[in-house]
Amino acid sequence: MSEALLQMKNIEKSFPGVKALDGVSLNVKSGSVHALMGENGAGKSTLMKILFGIYEMDSGEILLNGKKIKFKSPKDALQGGVAMVHQELSQAQKRTVADNIWLGRYPVGAGFITRDKKMYADTKKIFDELSINANPRAILGSLSVAQRQMIEIAKAVSYNAKIIVLDEPTSSLSGAEAEKLFAIIDRLKSRGCGIIYISHKMEEILRICDTVTVMRDGKHIKTAPASQLDIDKIISLMVGRDMDERYPEKTNTPSNIYLRVENLTSKYQNVKDVSFYARRGEVLGFAGLDGAGRSQLFENIFGLSERQSGKIYLDSKEIKNKNPREAIKNGFAFLTEERRSTGIFSILDICENTTVSSLKKYKRGFYISESMRKSETDRQIRDMRVKTPDRKTKIRSLSGGNQQKVILSRWVLTKPEILILDEPTRGIDVGAKYEIYKIIDKLASEGKCVIVISSELCELLGVCDRIYVMSAGRIAGEVDAKSTTQERIMALATKFV
Repeated sequence: MSEALLQMKNIEKSFPGVKALDGVSLNVKSGSVHALMGENGAGKSTLMKILFGIYEMDSGEILLNGKKIKFKSPKDALQGGVAMVHQELSQAQKRTVADNIWLGRYPVGAGFITRDKKMYADTKKIFDELSINANPRAILGSLSVAQRQMIEIAKAVSYNAKIIVLDEPTSSLSGAEAEKLFAIIDRLKSRGCGIIYISHKMEEILRICDTVTVMRDGKHIKTAPASQLDIDKIISLMVGRDMDERYPEKTNTPSNIYLRVENLTSKYQNVKDVSFYARRGEVLGFAGLDGAGRSQLFENIFGLSERQSGKIYLDSKEIKNKNPREAIKNGFAFLTEERRSTGIFSILDICENTTVSSLKKYKRGFYISESMRKSETDRQIRDMRVKTPDRKTKIRSLSGGNQQKVILSRWVLTKPEILILDEPTRGIDVGAKYEIYKIIDKLASEGKCVIVISSELCELLGVCDRIYVMSAGRIAGEVDAKSTTQERIMALATKFV
């Protein structure tokens, strides 16, 4: 590995009310994978957005191949050899896969007519090189989140970038798909690319990264070879203290059956003859490979898709949940997997995002009490430990983990009896995860049904009482979280594949 492909020196950046970066430096070598770690709000995303031309730094300098650079926009960065794959996908879902790869730089012929055959051929070539199984002519929105993530990585590769930033690249990938990504990373390393890898998955970091840089509160804390670190050391550097436990002690006690689903089949989605039950005071997990139908099952139960057959019983009484409004009225809450597209109202502030689902609570006569809304939002910010200057901050300016805390606050304020959490800690640091686990346990201890859908098996084993495993749209088995193993869950997850 050669030295100093990228050098970021003494980068400073402030926003109103907060210093996001305080003299941060980062050196990335050619042909290496450099992990950038830290809690949500530590400054990782801000540093990368400065590199990628989204933000302008207050002071400092950036050198690429020894040459001073200062990108004014993402377009400048891409043309200058820096590509970034964001954790939250922002894609043209109604266009084809190939369109998404080449938007803004279509190959054109005479009369500026797009050369479609060349575009599709070039896309297929990149996919073949990276072993990505996707049809360039398919509509992007028809693909799974995991497939769309791989398309974004292929797009970055198509720019022949020298530096590629991967922000939580495996958050939507199954184990097999993650392995494909790691193979792609090895190919990029062999070409001399420098990879900046942002992830909260410790095992992943220690496996594929050469160097680790840890940030905390906008400052550089430590850079060291990955071979000299372990999970406990990284966690300690990230949070500034030792964490003896990754999961809080469970205090909930499951009681009577509250929710029962019988023989549910979705009309248009991959959900076939699913039956299960959930108890009050229980944390119920749902495991399975990508495409197993976990999210689709609960989208149907929440009234987001049409049901072909099956029944839902709440406290022994049949309900329909024909739409989300009816589901919410029946005491359901659903924190979705893709917070950017189906969770946050990006142009609104924290207060509006927090209280939007419980406005009736603040109604006084013909008016909404703004003082009550503000007071409740401030309380949620304190309780959830949301890192923000104040409640007026636009939610889009928060880190992914802090956005997730705001959405969770929104649903908690609706006082649900059944809280469905789809990948609740996706892209969230270990400290924030612990806080969310405590909230899950608290809600279950209050007698709520909490349902957790997660791709992280250790998470399901750490927080759940029972776990259903789905495979190819069906229930493949049910296990006790205390006595089962990850190997047993994986065996069930592949039962019908």
